[in-house]
Amino acid sequence: MHENSELDRYDEAIVEILSREGRLSVSALSQRVALSKTPCQQRLKRLQATGVIRGFRAVLDPAKMHREQVAFVEVKLSDTSEAALSAFNAAVHTITEVEQCHMIAGAFDYLLKVRSRDIKAYRQVLGESISTLPFVASTSTHISMQAVKDEAL
Repeated sequence: MHENSELDRYDEAIVEILSREGRLSVSALSQRVALSKTPCQQRLKRLQATGVIRGFRAVLDPAKMHREQVAFVEVKLSDTSEAALSAFNAAVHTITEVEQCHMIAGAFDYLLKVRSRDIKAYRQVLGESISTLPFVASTSTHISMQAVKDEAL
């Protein structure tokens, strides 16, 4: 298969299985996708080399990590020049409680997913970290009451 080709049914099966069971052995994976071990392993290496599979990680339990509180924060910037966006993008990486940061086309500039111990801890992160990021003009917080669906790609 050429590097720029679309994924075939075997690649799609490998990716789908590994997205749920990242620690599956190559032998078990090959059985599940109906390929022998060597071709399965070659496909897996190619999917990693081409960036389709960017890595493997542990899925953590937020409650056991004392990070149950989820807030979504709309951020408006005072300046949206490339320099301002770059400064914000670099600085947001320093806040460990920010789990995700998305640049948005719409009524605000960024949407942050923030995870903390509780509302008091969130308030501290908002006041001491998020609000002090470069070019932040205003924020608006939406507190998650329940994660109905929370799956990574």
